[in-house]
Amino acid sequence: MQSNFDSQQTIQQLIQIVGQQHVLTQDHDTRLYRQGRRYGSGKVLAVVVPGTLFEQWQVLQAAVNADCIVIMQAANTGLTGGSTPFGDDYDRPVVLMSTRRLAGIQVINQGQQVICLPGATLDRLEKELAPFNREPHSVIGSSCIGASVLGGICNNSGGALVRRGPAYTELALYARVNDSGELELVNHLGVHLGETPEEILTKLESQNYQINDIVNNPSCCASDHRYAHDVKQVDEATPARFNADPSRLFEASGSAGKVCVFAVRLDTFEKIPSQVFYVGTNSHDDLTEIRRFLLKDLLRLPIAGEYIHRVAYDIGAEYGKDTFMFIEKLGTAKVPAAFAMKDKVDGYLEKIGLRNLSDKILQIVTKLLPNHLPKRMNEFRDLYEHHLMIRIENQDVDQVEAFLHDYFQQHSLGGFFRCTEEEGRKAFLHRFAVAGAAIRYRDTHRSDVEDIVALDIALRRNDREWVETLPKAMDDLIIHKLYYGHFLCHVFHQDYIVKKGVDPLAMEHQMWHLLDDRGAEYPAEHNVGHLYVAKPSLKNHYQKLDPTNSFNVGIGQTSKLKYWK
Repeated sequence: MQSNFDSQQTIQQLIQIVGQQHVLTQDHDTRLYRQGRRYGSGKVLAVVVPGTLFEQWQVLQAAVNADCIVIMQAANTGLTGGSTPFGDDYDRPVVLMSTRRLAGIQVINQGQQVICLPGATLDRLEKELAPFNREPHSVIGSSCIGASVLGGICNNSGGALVRRGPAYTELALYARVNDSGELELVNHLGVHLGETPEEILTKLESQNYQINDIVNNPSCCASDHRYAHDVKQVDEATPARFNADPSRLFEASGSAGKVCVFAVRLDTFEKIPSQVFYVGTNSHDDLTEIRRFLLKDLLRLPIAGEYIHRVAYDIGAEYGKDTFMFIEKLGTAKVPAAFAMKDKVDGYLEKIGLRNLSDKILQIVTKLLPNHLPKRMNEFRDLYEHHLMIRIENQDVDQVEAFLHDYFQQHSLGGFFRCTEEEGRKAFLHRFAVAGAAIRYRDTHRSDVEDIVALDIALRRNDREWVETLPKAMDDLIIHKLYYGHFLCHVFHQDYIVKKGVDPLAMEHQMWHLLDDRGAEYPAEHNVGHLYVAKPSLKNHYQKLDPTNSFNVGIGQTSKLKYWK
């Protein structure tokens, strides 16, 4: 570790670059940045928040010259601790660089593509593209909590939109530390911006380039062009998508912070008029047959297909209610600020011994509010164990409705209805609210709950037995099991709220063995963070990008030591 004098010297250098107010060193100031949304935390030498791309480069230079570890962080919305420090056993000081102030979005090629700077959020991008009748890769889910565009690319994040697959691009501007320990800037953005880092970064941020400077090379993809084909292969004995898929790891895509990304160039997507069907059944075989019809026999892929089990529906309805109502009334843009405010309040309350008081108060308040879910959804909750929401392009609605009508005339364990616009919107928003509900349940039942085991899995495309059955010995240790996910992709999120005294890490490792036996891949879309072990293809990608192990070290439970020792 550095001496105290050297550490102070580094901090002073960082202050000279970005200013005193943007270098945070006190625990109460850094808490929001060094603690994961659901998992992971650790100590840092400093949190630095640059205000320009060139400042980001200068901070990077200073950190590398001082032999510091650099952790890049955009919105800190990840669920596996992938953009925060983890523990205190690093061999070098940690500088965490937050890119929240670098929120630029540049629309190019008549709205067909965008260039996004490190702090650009999905929510903001959605608004920027609205005048072009275009959309980003994700429009519901992570976008609701202020997730960043670059975070999605760096983690090969998936999403609810079936046609678009994992977030992916081969066009990026990034910095890396090479084999010789030298910092270098790599411009693979497909835009001519000059030669020196200062020229390149300054011209990009000010959008001081011409149409002629943009290179449109059809061999360089700015989205995943293969996924629409892959997801339709419902008889294949492999998953459709997962983080360690070697064919979807390319430079910044899947880098998980092992390089410092300054910008990515991405395709946008036409906004398509659609309608939602709500399906309920007590037989998982019904949903399997519906999935196979939608992916094999429908001319155009559905837009989205989201699954919720009844238990997840109930926990989400009660413990995700405030999230649902906040977004419904105030929109997604205000969610990040609300989370930041709650984090500050929670930090203060913890200091005076009142941990989770804010969650308990919010839960009491929301219980007093009227039911927020549509009547027909709640009726289906009472009737059926399995729930599926399908968003269909308008021109395919009649065909899908005819299929569902005929199918349920022959299979009496389920039913469906065609949603109104309000019902469809609320159905998908409820599915999103489920994702955070287990955390609220844990935080309001600390006397009974040890923690949450949260798995993010991709099942085989041909797996008909997708409903999990746990051994009784494991089942007895769990209070609630929440199953939900992207059903058409066969990507599921499985949250287990475990009883007090149970070792959640040991249980998770047991779960991994069960998943291995089923031929599943994990994680599917949240990336390894510090929770999962990086598989060989992913570890090789990290080592190739970062040979000196200077960025986001220890990710995927890899070595925390310099040069991967």
